Amino acid sequence: MPFSSIFVTVGTTQFNELIKTICTTEVREALKEIGCKTLTIQTGTGDVPTEITEIYANTEGITLKTYELKSTIAQDIKEADLVVSHAGAGSCIEVLRAGKPLLTVINDELADNHQVELAEELCRQGYLFFCTPKRLAQALRQFDATKLKKYEQGNVKEFVKYLDNFMGFDVKA
Repeated sequence: MPFSSIFVTVGTTQFNELIKTICTTEVREALKEIGCKTLTIQTGTGDVPTEITEIYANTEGITLKTYELKSTIAQDIKEADLVVSHAGAGSCIEVLRAGKPLLTVINDELADNHQVELAEELCRQGYLFFCTPKRLAQALRQFDATKLKKYEQGNVKEFVKYLDNFMGFDVKA
């Protein structure tokens, strides 16, 4: 399945490693292999390589759009054939609710990283695939949206219960 429009989001934080990885030759080649024609990157508040525009200007066949933050990313998600996102709970749920295939990239530089557990659980349930920045190119090449389950809106209560339990909140029935 070609993914002609890909949206990358790091949320409202910094995920410099993901943005740097998007600029690598290996990832650009993987994007071309899976049919990417338009790449939209929401860069957040982190460091963005100054050469990103030039790198993609010289990447034949892929048009690049970037921005730091805006009030909603709903339209970018809607227009995407594939979303590559940090593994933040809000971003994951927004993409899954929109019914879009999701590849989460775990920020393995975070201390006490809850993103790993969240990504593992949602992957175990069949809703998304995940990787680290170092494995992004391989994950893009192997991504198979037909193996993902459709996210059911009713699952949000179970998801919140899972998060509450994971975070150690005392939830009264």
